[in-house]
Amino acid sequence: MDISKITRAMRKALPVGYCGAVIVAAGTASRMGGIDKIMAPLGGEPVILRTVRAFQACDVIREIVIVTRPDLIDPIMDLCQGLDKVQAVVCGGSSRPESVENGLSALSDKVKLVAIQDGARPLITWQVIDRTVRAAHTYGAAAPAVPVKDTIKEIRGGIVAQTPDRSTLRAVQTPQVFDKALLQGALKKAAQKNIPITDDCSAVELMGASVRLVEGDERNLKITTPLDLKIAELLLEEEI
Repeated sequence: MDISKITRAMRKALPVGYCGAVIVAAGTASRMGGIDKIMAPLGGEPVILRTVRAFQACDVIREIVIVTRPDLIDPIMDLCQGLDKVQAVVCGGSSRPESVENGLSALSDKVKLVAIQDGARPLITWQVIDRTVRAAHTYGAAAPAVPVKDTIKEIRGGIVAQTPDRSTLRAVQTPQVFDKALLQGALKKAAQKNIPITDDCSAVELMGASVRLVEGDERNLKITTPLDLKIAELLLEEEI
């Protein structure tokens, strides 16, 4: 008996709001030493294709928009031939919030929930996507997270100011999923007040909204350096 298939079938029968995904892949990869991390091969496929295929395979995701650099629009469109949920590949903005807004604008009016995903997280699974979307359907905002393993130090002027209780800390991943109108309002407010935000949860938190955290996956790493790419290769080899 395949418990995974039974669980997936049961989840598919449980309705959630119409959810679109915005996959953000518009960065310059400045820490990759000249490697284009979005198009870098991983297990024989470009990183971005692995990310997109995870969302294509997740039943609660109904449509996908990819946001990228101008020079990658045509190559990514070619890669996504046959992935019917991909509705558009659009150009990113000068900042991550602008890129997200560009992606939101390309989604259809049917979208009520939106999942924002880093294009450079190619090991994301449909299970993490599914439970995050379902939590956002209930709470309005949700994100996957994992416990922090290292002791974290807050510093001021190079001197330790305090040591937060590690048991209260979480490393937040993507997809971060929100009520679409809530996220649009949050991004607009942050832009009006010229407040820099490090992730989409930060923008929603500025609105006073609560973000529900769900169980993430330590394998759901973000590729930001050449070492991350090597680690992702090793993780894929373990699956074979």
